[in-house]
Amino acid sequence: MPPLDDDHTGARIKEQRRLARLTQRQLAVRLPYSYSYLNQVECGARPATAAFVAACAKALNVDVTILTGQPYLTDLQRDRLAELVRPIRESLDLYDLGPDADLTVRTPERLVAEADRMCAEVRAARLRNVARELPDLIAELTHTAWSSPSTRLWQALASAYRTAHDITVKLGYYDLSSVALDRMAWAAERASDPCLGAVRQYMRALVYFREGEYRIGRRLVAAGHSAVGQAGESREALAVTGQLHLGASVISARAEDEGAVMLHIAEARRIATLIGDASDVHWLSFGPANVALHEMSAAVEMRQYDDALKQAKEIRLPAHMATSRRAHFLIDRARTEMEVGHTESALKSLTEARRLAPEQTRYHPAARETISGLVHLSRRTPETLHHMAAWIGL
Repeated sequence: MPPLDDDHTGARIKEQRRLARLTQRQLAVRLPYSYSYLNQVECGARPATAAFVAACAKALNVDVTILTGQPYLTDLQRDRLAELVRPIRESLDLYDLGPDADLTVRTPERLVAEADRMCAEVRAARLRNVARELPDLIAELTHTAWSSPSTRLWQALASAYRTAHDITVKLGYYDLSSVALDRMAWAAERASDPCLGAVRQYMRALVYFREGEYRIGRRLVAAGHSAVGQAGESREALAVTGQLHLGASVISARAEDEGAVMLHIAEARRIATLIGDASDVHWLSFGPANVALHEMSAAVEMRQYDDALKQAKEIRLPAHMATSRRAHFLIDRARTEMEVGHTESALKSLTEARRLAPEQTRYHPAARETISGLVHLSRRTPETLHHMAAWIGL
């Protein structure tokens, strides 16, 4: 079995456990996992699932990022992405300063189009390009929305804040992503757009999903349903409602509430059947294909790996599906294949995810954990896996 350095999730769990003055058995008592599982993760013999990391973070009273090691600063600095994050942070702090007399801005029409384009760029997993261009767009939209307030400008600014959230989440800057969501709410209120407000609640729910606070996540989904209920029965409102159900399905799966999972998936599927593909609505990718992807993700979260793999093999992704969503599916599939012992298939899925969305895959915690797990399962590390491990910094 190839050696693993001390910079992995299990080692960080072990360090935080010791800081909390807990033995492995004492921590295991606080977890919905066995002592044996904890022992294997800590020594690096088994990768840590997102659910396991969230449970440990909650039991140890630390942020999930402390255990995952995010943001992966060494890699980010080497890739010169960290220097792109600071301007985003600064642009998010302009929201209440009013117009900037020294700023040269594009026309409102161009700014609105640019906000839409950047959402598309994130979906295409071009993170570096968006991170570079986004701060100027936010500054210009902030100035213009204050100078000539209009619903579409506030909507565009809310969309730009949402893009800032998407970028910072994918790079592991969760503190900054929360600031971006607060700004999104601020702009959505000025736009008087209940659907945007509901989308923001959906994204907040996923924050608590990552942190293992499933009760709060469910309450936020309920708040999203209340918000979108003000928008009537439009196609937009139905798509957002369906996406809220999909978010609730994975939260329920992580909470091991299989009955709730089935109810939310069924309701999302009913809406998807009614309105068809609505991936253009707020860039949510909602539609029949995304329902199938969430059903599979829920099975993964509930550790029903045989069922998840069966579903994965039956999924046919439409040609128009966003690159970022395709890569996410491949990462989920790789984890499932590894868990059922199909290591070669898992490596192929990760290789394809890397080809499609290299930046997203490199900084995705599940991809990194799966690569780590494959290294430990391999008696001899294949050249492709060796390159993958070196690529993420193992």
